[in-house]
Amino acid sequence: MAFLRSIGTTLEMIKWEHSIFALPFALTGAMLAAHGWPRPMQLLWIVVCMVTARSAAMAFNRWADADLDAVNPRTSARAIPAGLLTRGFVAAFTVFMSVLFILSAAQLNRLTFWLSPVALAILLLYSYTKRFTRWSHLVLGFCLGIAPAAAWIAVRGALDARILVLTAAVLFWVAGFDVLYACQDAEHDRKHNLNSVPAAIGIAGAFWTARAMHAIMLGLLLWLIHLFALGPVGGVGVAVVAALLLYEHLIVSPNDMRRLNAAFFTMNGVISVVFFAFVAAALLIRR
Repeated sequence: MAFLRSIGTTLEMIKWEHSIFALPFALTGAMLAAHGWPRPMQLLWIVVCMVTARSAAMAFNRWADADLDAVNPRTSARAIPAGLLTRGFVAAFTVFMSVLFILSAAQLNRLTFWLSPVALAILLLYSYTKRFTRWSHLVLGFCLGIAPAAAWIAVRGALDARILVLTAAVLFWVAGFDVLYACQDAEHDRKHNLNSVPAAIGIAGAFWTARAMHAIMLGLLLWLIHLFALGPVGGVGVAVVAALLLYEHLIVSPNDMRRLNAAFFTMNGVISVVFFAFVAAALLIRR
C-alpha cells in the first residue's frame, strides 16, 4: 500500500497528465511522416516513448532540484522537500522509466533504439542548465522539440530535414512560455545565483523575449505548412494558434501574473492539440 501511495505521489509530482504538451506535436510528426495515420503499433509505441521519456525527465528534474526547491517558497511543498518521497525512490522511478523508454524505442526501429540514449541524455541534462546559462529555456524547448523529429524517425527509420522546422517551432514555443513561467522566480533566482532570462534582464524584458520567441514560432509553422503543402486547412490552424498565443499574452503582464498558471498549463495544452487537429485534418482531406 505504501508503495502504491508513493507511485501516486510520484505521478502527481511529475504531473504526467501534462504529457499533452509535447505528445500532439509528436503525433503531428508521425502523421507527416506517414502522410496520414501511422500503423497502430507505431502509434502505440510512440505514445509509450513520449510518456516514459517525459516521466523520466520530470522525475530526474525533481531529484536534481530537490535542494533548490526546498529553499524556494513556491516549490518547497514539492514531494521530496516536503518529505513525501525519498530521493532513492525518485531515482529508482527515473531509472525504471528510462529503461522502459529505451525498450519501447527498440520496438519501433533500429535507429530509434540507437538514438534513445542520446535523447534521454538531452532530457536529463536540462535539469542542470539553469546553473550555468540563462538560456535553459531554449534547452527545455529543444527537449520537447525533438519529439516530432523522433516520431518521424519512428515511422520512416530515417530523418528528413523538413521536420526540423517543426522541431524549431516547438523549441521557440516552449522556450517562450518557459520564460514567462520563470518570471515567478526571478528574485529568488538572482538571490541564489541561478540563471534565467527574467533574472538576467528583468520581468518586462522577459515578456518581450517571450513575445519574440512566439512570433518566431508562428513564422516557422507557416514555413512548415508550405513545406508539406498543407493548404488552407493548415493555414487556418496556424491562425488559430496565433489567436491562442495572443490570448495567452493578453491574460498576463509584467504587472499582473495572477493568471500565469492558466496561460502556462491550460492554453499551451490547447495550442498543441489544436495544431495537431488541423494538420491531421489537412493530411486526411488531401488523401
